[in-house]
Amino acid sequence: MKNVEVAQGSAAADACPPLDVRTRDRVTELLLQQGSATATELGLALGLSAAGIRRHLDAMLAEGLVESRERPDRGRRGRGRPARVFTLTAAARESLPHTYDDLATSALRWIAEHHGPSAVAAFAMAQVAGLEERCKSAMAEAGDDPLARAEALAKALTAEGYAAGATTIATGGQLCQHHCPVAHVAAEFSQLCEAETQVISRLVGTHVQRLATIANGDGICTTHIPAPVPGARPDRQRNVR
Repeated sequence: MKNVEVAQGSAAADACPPLDVRTRDRVTELLLQQGSATATELGLALGLSAAGIRRHLDAMLAEGLVESRERPDRGRRGRGRPARVFTLTAAARESLPHTYDDLATSALRWIAEHHGPSAVAAFAMAQVAGLEERCKSAMAEAGDDPLARAEALAKALTAEGYAAGATTIATGGQLCQHHCPVAHVAAEFSQLCEAETQVISRLVGTHVQRLATIANGDGICTTHIPAPVPGARPDRQRNVR
């Protein structure tokens, strides 16, 4: 009986093998090219059974990567359920490789060539202006202490996708950003990092110093925030350069 149980267990495992990541990638590519398709159509294109394709589509549905709908009936429908067509969701498209970094870098090269480095700096400041306003609103209740404001800023930046955190050290505090959305572009155009540093300085209310950046090859963007000067007014500290 033990041998039978083992055989049955093996058969069950064979009936539900792990999903092949390569097949899912091919399904995604086909849906991207064709816009929409049924499980049968995808199976024919990939040389696989419709049932096998449906297993991938069910998993992708659960993960929010595809959506399905009934195919409109353009003729006399026979017996059985209407065919369902599948399309990629916006989330699936966002997860695909993009060339945004290359496009942004090319655009900044054009600006630098035709209008000079100052124009790149002006563009960088314009780009972070919206970020500054959103973070300023999120920090409205943080008070005047620079370190308290740094903690509030870290939460605001995390909400913006920077995965930030603030810690207290002997000489003040550190703001650490574990992700940089523009790291590849900033590797060539440091004006982006400089504009962001100026925003951090204005938001925390004191002079800050960038110690490391992801764009420069470091693992984390680290910004030092000096401890408040005893007796100094917050508005005076904000003007320290």
